[in-house]
Amino acid sequence: MHKINKSLLVGVLSAAPLFAHSAENVELPGTLAMTAYGTGSAGYTQMVSIGNLLQNEYGTSVRILPGENDVSRMTPLRMGRVPLCACGIASYYGAEGVLLFADPDWGPQPIRLISTSTASFGLGVAVAGDIDVKTPADLKGKRIAYIRGDDALNVGTEAFLAFGGLTWDDVERVEFPGYGRSFEGIVADQADAAFTMSVAPPAQQLAASPRGIVWPELDPDNKEGWERLQTVAPYFQPHEATAAAGDNYGKDSPWIGASYPYPILVGNEDLDDKTASSLIRVLIEDHDKYKDAAPGNAGYSLENQNMKWVIPYHDAVVEYYKEIGHWTDDMQAHQDELVKRQEILQTTWKTYMDSNPPEAGDEFRSGWMEARAKALEAEGMKPVFR
Repeated sequence: MHKINKSLLVGVLSAAPLFAHSAENVELPGTLAMTAYGTGSAGYTQMVSIGNLLQNEYGTSVRILPGENDVSRMTPLRMGRVPLCACGIASYYGAEGVLLFADPDWGPQPIRLISTSTASFGLGVAVAGDIDVKTPADLKGKRIAYIRGDDALNVGTEAFLAFGGLTWDDVERVEFPGYGRSFEGIVADQADAAFTMSVAPPAQQLAASPRGIVWPELDPDNKEGWERLQTVAPYFQPHEATAAAGDNYGKDSPWIGASYPYPILVGNEDLDDKTASSLIRVLIEDHDKYKDAAPGNAGYSLENQNMKWVIPYHDAVVEYYKEIGHWTDDMQAHQDELVKRQEILQTTWKTYMDSNPPEAGDEFRSGWMEARAKALEAEGMKPVFR
């Protein structure tokens, strides 16, 4: 470990590297490893740019292991092979022990938040522009893509339908083997809508097709709609997306929609305090130095952090926010509730594993989901997933 701060004397050892940095009390290992989305993804590109900052200004070499799916990104974190993951929303599913994590090899994970990026893009259901859809309620009876094996996309679609008072029973579900194929299907008039990021290449391709594209508006004042949406997927938040595929969207005419952070930089509960504290210091205090280095980096600014989100912060990150006067009693109460939730889930998981054979397959999963829901409800908490 090495410690570098503003009080470092520049005359010490002429052969030593000299760093011009702004964040104080930064103490990082010489090498820092993390997993991230695949090469070429926005998350990977952002981590490369942040890695360059850490190398150039603090002498820390960042090793990024790209993973093409949630398992390959999160397994090294679970196994302790890397201290960090620049994950997607699967980090929340992991903390909750649901979907692919409702498995004997996984269960609820002790995940802690370091930082997130919420930038100019949004996340939601892109709709063909030729079927007269203005809000999620207008999707009734339309052909909606369902992606086999992709929980995050399907839950996102379900949440948007819920905003409009709809379920999968109110639409025609069209199954596709993959995300890219779903948008090919829309262009080919085999479906009408699919979930995506507002700036993703498939959305751009739909926008450029004869069908065009529209992003259904989610009125932020529609409290009932938002309550329904967040009951399905509490990680969504209202968002004005100034970057969205389609000629009708831009800085002067944003999509009034939704988003959630991407990527989500997390570690486990036992992540070294000095590493967690140093990372948040650099990400916040050196933001001007890397905000333009990759698309989406603007989302790491202090004002873009959701201090009451769905994953608890690492204790050292909480201490940093207290230090800079950016932590309130309300935030602490929310943090305490999230930590308690994780403790309940992990205790329940241990008890469940002790009395249920892992080889039970679907019975194991359904039994766990029932035990999980009962434990949370006994403490007055919403299960969210069943």
